[in-house]
Order: sequence, then C-alpha cells, then structure tokens
Amino acid sequence: MDQFRVEPLFGGDYVGMFTITNVTLWMALTVLAVTLIMVVGARGRALVPTRSQSVAEVAYSFIYRMIEDVAGRDGVRFFPYIMTLFMFVLFANLLGLIPWAFTTTSHIAVTAVLALAVFITVTVLGFVLNGAAFLRLFWVDSAPLALRPILALIELISYFVRPVSHSIRLAGAMMAGHAVAKVFAGFAAALGAAFFIPVLAVTALYALELLVAVIQAYVFTILTCVYLKDALHPHH
Repeated sequence: MDQFRVEPLFGGDYVGMFTITNVTLWMALTVLAVTLIMVVGARGRALVPTRSQSVAEVAYSFIYRMIEDVAGRDGVRFFPYIMTLFMFVLFANLLGLIPWAFTTTSHIAVTAVLALAVFITVTVLGFVLNGAAFLRLFWVDSAPLALRPILALIELISYFVRPVSHSIRLAGAMMAGHAVAKVFAGFAAALGAAFFIPVLAVTALYALELLVAVIQAYVFTILTCVYLKDALHPHH
C-alpha cells in the first residue's frame, strides 16, 4: 500500500494541516492540466479546432447535455460548478495512471471533501430556492398514508448517507484498481521466465483502469446532477 502513502514533499515525517505533500503536488498538477486544456488550449476558438480545443469542446457539450437531461433547464446555470467538478475528478483519475504518480482520488480525504461540497451546496440551495417546501423531498405523496412517516425516515437517512456513498464509491474504485495492478506487477518479478503472463494481465488491467477512470468521473458528476435536480424540484 506504499503507493497510497501521504508523504511530505520536502522531507520529514510530520504531516500537518499546512504541510505540502505529494497529494498537494498532484492536485496542483491536476488543476494545471485542466487549465491548460480548458483555458490555454481552447483560447484560440479556431473554426477548425486543434486537438486541445476539440477535447475542451467535447467535454463542454457532454456536461452541458448531461445537466440539461438530468437536472433540467434550471440546472444549466450551475454548469460552471459541475463542469469544474467533472474535469477535476477526470484529470485526477487519469494523472494517477502515470507510473510513479499519486492518485489523489484514491484517498477518502479528497473525495469526501468533494462529496461534502456537493451535499452542502445542494442542501443549502434546496432551502434557499424552496424554503420549507424542500422537505417535501422526504415525503412520498404516492405512498399510503400509514407508510409515509416510515418512508420519510428512510428517505431522510438515505439523504444523509449520500456524501458517504458518493465519496467511497470513487475512492474505493480507484484504490482497488491500483492495488490489483500492483499485485500483478509483483507477480511479473516473481515468475521469472514466465513474466509475460502477468505483464499481459497488467496491460489489460491498465486499459480497464483507463475506462474506470473516465466512468468514475462520469458517475460522480451525474450523481451530482441527480442531487441538484432534487434541490431544484423537490416535489418530483
């Protein structure tokens, strides 16, 4: 599990609140990569787009349609926040696939902050836009009257579990994939002449991890859109 160890970037053993660590470095590189693609790469706005501009435009239109389809037209005004969230998670996942890199999204401390930010934002937004009517989200009108209090309690519990499941899903998927790849890589050194078997397995697993990195960013973002929809339309 050494690949998930948080270490001070400039030596020492103590990791405090303001210590610059390998997590800090790779989060900064993630922000830099997103900035290069979305700001620097797309600033030309050429009629025939460059590769970086094409990536930026595809990501833009993809997230825009996602928000519009899931949260409705009212949710489009929150596009900048959701787009930023998607690009950060996506590039954090992808950069973690570079050899000797650090996958920041494999740590619950990172994903929990992202999930709590979504949870708090959506909850505050729900009360600001709807007032006490936001509580209708927990009241199932279509259920029999006798069951509504029980269902309301279940809905309330599931609502507060959201940031837990939202964060653990991403961190668990990224950590599990990297741990399995590490195990297969260890087999390559142990098997000697037959090293090519685990090497092939690692290559296939790497391709799978690339797919998982994109899917997990998509899942994290679309769940954010679902939660946003609940805040905008709690009566649905």
